[in-house]
Amino acid sequence: MDLQLQGKKAIITGGSAGIGKAIAWQLAQEGCDVAIGARREGPLQTAATEIAEATGRKIVPLTLNTMQPDSIKAFVKQAAEALGGIDILANCAARVGGTVPDNFDVTTDEQVLADFEEKAVGYLRVSREAAPYMKQAGWGRIINLSGGAGRSPGNGISTGMRNIATAALTKSLANNLGQFGINVVAIYPGSTVTEATTERNRATAERQGKTLDDFMEGMRQASVIRYNVTAEDVAAVAVFLCSPLAIGITGEAIAVNGGGSADMHY
Repeated sequence: MDLQLQGKKAIITGGSAGIGKAIAWQLAQEGCDVAIGARREGPLQTAATEIAEATGRKIVPLTLNTMQPDSIKAFVKQAAEALGGIDILANCAARVGGTVPDNFDVTTDEQVLADFEEKAVGYLRVSREAAPYMKQAGWGRIINLSGGAGRSPGNGISTGMRNIATAALTKSLANNLGQFGINVVAIYPGSTVTEATTERNRATAERQGKTLDDFMEGMRQASVIRYNVTAEDVAAVAVFLCSPLAIGITGEAIAVNGGGSADMHY
């Protein structure tokens, strides 16, 4: 299938690792030039080199802190200048699970507010800077990486709240930007195999007296499809949603969790 993405210009926040890197890689494979943003310059440069060498596309690494408005403005401006515009934005820059502990008794306002600023407010800030370029082009796609806790919150106070906020932001952006040819969609990953989650899972396995392999096998057996979803699996859905072929999908939240949620939406 031709996703009709050849020559599109994409920017990815959180693009040095995990799902963000996988999205950048697959967009480049489809013929996009891509700017990736992240806080740490080393992994950012490594990711850019890997993707460029594998795909032959232009990959621009730019440092970015989505909790600093000036950093966001500089990132979007530099990316647009390097690429010649912006057609696609994937907001992926948020730490897995946030930083608020599961223990309600020790949760502070500052922790919750920081989690919100990193994800929901960060996504808003980047979208606000990128949207004018898409309006100018008369076409665009914004993908917001949310999370399954938006539908099935656990004990962590901010995890579900900030993902719900991200979904609401997605719908509002879709309502505002649709008239300009811009579609906005949220993705709800579940337990996804990435660099970050592998380390979290390793720590959990050690606490349970298990090996990482045994822990991952337990996750696989608990899945209704007997499969652990990877960053590449989530990216494949994101890249389709970036395509002109996905014109009929906007303002929605798409779960990519291997059937891992008990929720049903109808």
